[in-house]
Amino acid sequence: MSISKAAESLIAKAKEGKDLNRQEIIQLLYLPGKYSPELFVAADNVRKDQVGDEIFLRGIIEFSNHCQRNCLYCGLRKGNSRISRYRMTEDEILAITEEIKKSSIPTVVLQSGEDSYYTADVICHLIERIRKETNLIITLSIGERSLTDYKSFQQAGADRYLLKHETADKNIYQYMRPGCKWEDRLQCLRWLKELGFETGTGNMVGVPGQTLESLADDLLVMKYLNADMLGIGPFIAHPDTPLAGIDNDDMDITLRVIAAARLITRNTNIPATTALATLHPQGRLLALQAGANVVMPDFTPEIYKNRYDIYPGRKDVGSAQDIINKLEIDFRTIGRFINYSAGYRQTKYH
Repeated sequence: MSISKAAESLIAKAKEGKDLNRQEIIQLLYLPGKYSPELFVAADNVRKDQVGDEIFLRGIIEFSNHCQRNCLYCGLRKGNSRISRYRMTEDEILAITEEIKKSSIPTVVLQSGEDSYYTADVICHLIERIRKETNLIITLSIGERSLTDYKSFQQAGADRYLLKHETADKNIYQYMRPGCKWEDRLQCLRWLKELGFETGTGNMVGVPGQTLESLADDLLVMKYLNADMLGIGPFIAHPDTPLAGIDNDDMDITLRVIAAARLITRNTNIPATTALATLHPQGRLLALQAGANVVMPDFTPEIYKNRYDIYPGRKDVGSAQDIINKLEIDFRTIGRFINYSAGYRQTKYH
């Protein structure tokens, strides 16, 4: 299906890096056709120009599946009594960071539910040990904390922080995350940017009640925050949550949001998430051809990996090294390659 001259003009404007208003972003997301090739080619070209053909790897450790939140979609929610809970010890975590270092991946992502058992002091001690014993770049993804905590994490040696805003629609946010305020989330993200963290945000695509207009607002939030990393993934309801049974099989719109994010934010780091592979066998590769440039292999030990059950059907199985070996083969099929450098957000690739 060919697109109109107006659509061609809009894509050209986005490709050139000119600012798009809300209505123009909505029009990008509304482009006709499945897997809109013109949009994806434009995003892929901007990705190549801004961040090159390298794919950066981050090694994830999901160190606790306890969570004090009760989000309606997440299998880790406090109200889910069917999940088998765990917390990893500091020594267990350090042993895995050594594995990440041996694999030549320079960044560890420490991810958990919002678990108050891990106080600021506990997290800071963990950060200090990782820096001393491995010198890995440290990314935290542990939810909303106080400004004082964020300062402490930074002083201890953390470099990056991931905190998805989830949705810019305040009504949906309040419904999906009972007891949480969208404004608090945004304030945390502002603090992280002001402190100088490489800051990641992002959203879910396909949540009940979501519109293309609210997805455009998500993209504007990413632009407003000047976020360095953008985690954009499909909504997948867990069967042990209140939203069980709600289907989301629309891979196309998730890829469109990724492509639009690349066009709008230019040089950010955008992961091709494991969740995409849950919706489509080639989901991760499709995302890498629609603007993404990061993949995050999961180093969580097998005894815990299946219990970090945010959503069903996660596809990465086997050892992290097996996963990396398969990724290298997959990446070559699309003319891309792994870069084992730090992969900070770049002002310009060239």
